[in-house]
Amino acid sequence: MNELMEDNPQVNLTTTPGGSNLDEGGPESASVHISAAGGGPRLSGVIKELLQVVVPALALALLVHLFLAQATVVYGKSMEPNLHAEQRLLIDKLSYRFRSPERDDIVVVDRPEMDELLVKRIVALPGETVEVRNGTVFVDSVEVPEIYPHDLTPYDMGPVKLGPLAYFVMGDNRSNSNDSRSFGPISREMILGRVWMRYWPLSEFIFF
Repeated sequence: MNELMEDNPQVNLTTTPGGSNLDEGGPESASVHISAAGGGPRLSGVIKELLQVVVPALALALLVHLFLAQATVVYGKSMEPNLHAEQRLLIDKLSYRFRSPERDDIVVVDRPEMDELLVKRIVALPGETVEVRNGTVFVDSVEVPEIYPHDLTPYDMGPVKLGPLAYFVMGDNRSNSNDSRSFGPISREMILGRVWMRYWPLSEFIFF
């Protein structure tokens, strides 16, 4: 309110001897001088302050998004009963810069030929041979203990030998998941990051 008032023109009334008679009031008439208090310096200061706050904040947010963490939303039912549609997740994009993905990690997969990101679980690592017998996963002919809840629908899948930097991913809802059983192993470059946290809904908040 103060700034608005200070920006109003200031009106000064002075008398000028012998001036022209504006109001027919005699030899001394009123002349009007109008001066406006400029708002330029004040406006530039506000803009400068905004730039000092907003630009670093945007740069920090971009840095976090590109290299540290990213939020995503679960779509579909392929990870039920552990993840459900519309749940919000936070992806850790930093830890895999210092270590390799591990078995049982829930990861976000970015396949170039697909428009959407996929959320899957790693079941086999580079150099391993994975197969499924009657719904049970075997790696290098040894049954893999899967202690998390998952679909136990019986089915078979022949052995798949993974190359260097190749990973085999599957959804926990095995009978309703588009995963490595259909599109094959994924490369390390396709793994965007590890699902680190479910933050929404708050009643189901959990770290993975």
